[in-house]
Amino acid sequence: MQIRNPIIPGFNPDPSAIRVGEDFYLATSSFSYFPGIPIYHSRDLAHWEPIGYAFSDPAELEVEPTGISLGLFAPTLRYHEGVYWVIVTNMSAGMTYVVTATDPRGPWSAPHKLPMTFDPDLFWDDDGRCYVAGSMLLGFPQPKPYFGPRIGVYELDTEKWEYTGEMTGLWTGALFDSISPEAPHIYKKDGWYYLLISEGGTEHFHAVTIARSRSLLGPYEGYDGNPILTHRHLPQGYPICATGHADRIDTPSGEWYMVFLASRTYGGYHKNMGRETFIAPVIWENGWPVVSPETGRCENTYPMPKGLAPCPFMPPLKRDDFTGDALALQWNTLGSPTNGVFRLADSRLYLRAAAEPIRPEKPAQARFRPGQHEPVEPRAMAFVGRRQQHMDFSAAVRMTFSPRDGETAGLAILQNNNANLRIEMALEGGRRVLRVMRYMVDTHAELGHHGATITAEETCLASLPWDADSAVLRIWTNGQEHHFCAGADENSLRPLCESVHGGFLGSETCGGFVGAFIGMFCSGNGRESENEAAFDWFEYSGE
Repeated sequence: MQIRNPIIPGFNPDPSAIRVGEDFYLATSSFSYFPGIPIYHSRDLAHWEPIGYAFSDPAELEVEPTGISLGLFAPTLRYHEGVYWVIVTNMSAGMTYVVTATDPRGPWSAPHKLPMTFDPDLFWDDDGRCYVAGSMLLGFPQPKPYFGPRIGVYELDTEKWEYTGEMTGLWTGALFDSISPEAPHIYKKDGWYYLLISEGGTEHFHAVTIARSRSLLGPYEGYDGNPILTHRHLPQGYPICATGHADRIDTPSGEWYMVFLASRTYGGYHKNMGRETFIAPVIWENGWPVVSPETGRCENTYPMPKGLAPCPFMPPLKRDDFTGDALALQWNTLGSPTNGVFRLADSRLYLRAAAEPIRPEKPAQARFRPGQHEPVEPRAMAFVGRRQQHMDFSAAVRMTFSPRDGETAGLAILQNNNANLRIEMALEGGRRVLRVMRYMVDTHAELGHHGATITAEETCLASLPWDADSAVLRIWTNGQEHHFCAGADENSLRPLCESVHGGFLGSETCGGFVGAFIGMFCSGNGRESENEAAFDWFEYSGE
């Protein structure tokens, strides 16, 4: 049996991993989705089962649906003296959060809040003192060009939950005036302190680099072989791109691996599923790590680690009938659902037509708050979705809804605030219809291009009169070709329009840092309503 990449498919960026005995745990970014920071467990490095979230109380997670690519950035997961730790930046609130637990399945503590450090790392030195390393790239005014250290470290008082002293600059990155040095992790091995970072930006030119020092506070010497992992030299037609943002992990037998994010492209240079979690073996030569030593690039498969037996887990059922008291772990809302946008009852999922629109009247702008905490009103869009994990998939729901003027409900593929494809029930001229809608904007609306003119475009691709309250809605894909069907039941589905190319749902086109979700929604599109859409079941099948 082999390890197959990606080890955690679908939107799962910025992985951080640990081993505790014979168990491996891994955390990834969640941005503005709730619950926050998914936690995965494995016994073999090949099969990773979701076991919970580090942030599961909506009142304690300040995220909102405007600006999906804010929220919880780049967690570090660590284990120290019987306690699991997660430290993460909340870009929506301009703060760094730390939560702890004695069981990675939870419960996790309420967040301890610190001044913002971008992409924070936790490291305990041999004397027991705790340090937070982070990027000085955001939240710290800098001239340009800037040639001073842009990765720095604070000492953290974990009793008072405050930094002590000033940040000490450690490294500028491997390239002269490098772009976006970030995602630091500090390790100690054989008397050396190793500083692993990413640079080059999180798109095609992403890379992992490393430096070392005999002292925690430096000076750090960069490796002559940097970068130790990148696909920046490969063409855009290569099927795996944007490798970076890495963490290390070892096995009980002493083998080393690196987990990192990367994206799979398909149907052109399109990355609909966003950044996923990959893995590669590591060896050490002359005091430095060598990643994927056979080829020097991320491969689709690798041999299983020595001494680890395959431990697959039972995946979620293809169909969720919503019979439980809580949503299953694969489900997320967009924003913290403090505003009561969903409920489970009578073996149904009910979504309320809250004011938050499924498509903004104008392109959504990120509200980044660098280094300064401002109150955020946690709230959610009435959207319950799961990650798209396959290039070819089918998703279907049975929905009952009586729309009022301006209200819509249905099934959507959502990339970010500014890009979606959906099949929905609505009123047109006072008559109920089923229609296929496409909402898109120009490139990089969420990546800081605030001075640019951004135009939104919504297109109705098909509209079918519909007299019943209920309908079965289905979206299925063949690569980038998306097909939309509807019917009174599963046996009477019929196409609503020609196939729709979904390449615009890639982050390289519409901007942001997330990947596509597919799920159910209901919206008052600007007006609050108590009207609800009821969903009997949801089915997802990947090929």
